[in-house]
Amino acid sequence: MQPVPGPALSRGTERPRTAPAEILSHRSRSFAPVSTVGADLLRIVSDPSTPVFLTVHAGGRRRYSYWQPLDDRSGRGSCYVALPTDECDALHRAGRITLGDPVVDPARTIYRVRTVDTSMRATRATRREARTA
Repeated sequence: MQPVPGPALSRGTERPRTAPAEILSHRSRSFAPVSTVGADLLRIVSDPSTPVFLTVHAGGRRRYSYWQPLDDRSGRGSCYVALPTDECDALHRAGRITLGDPVVDPARTIYRVRTVDTSMRATRATRREARTA
């Protein structure tokens, strides 16, 4: 589970200056199939050239997003693209994506979103150990 910083109070006020980050509980990676939207989200998150972030605002609002660079051919891009929060939260609960260390700002907390390592090396090693035992 990710460490969550407690809300710190601003000088002379009673208002928290950091966003209280609600880290969703998740289980180990599930092998259940994901929806079409979930598969598209995993493709976006797993692309190393497209860093995806979760922003938790001071009021508790959550937003998954990434920066879409300008595409010279189509003239589209150069903007932030929001991802469906419900689908991303479902992927996090299912153990398909993980959150990095928090970057705390007075109005929000930002986490880097990455896919969970899905290599079969660990599964193969476990099977090998079971056969030799």
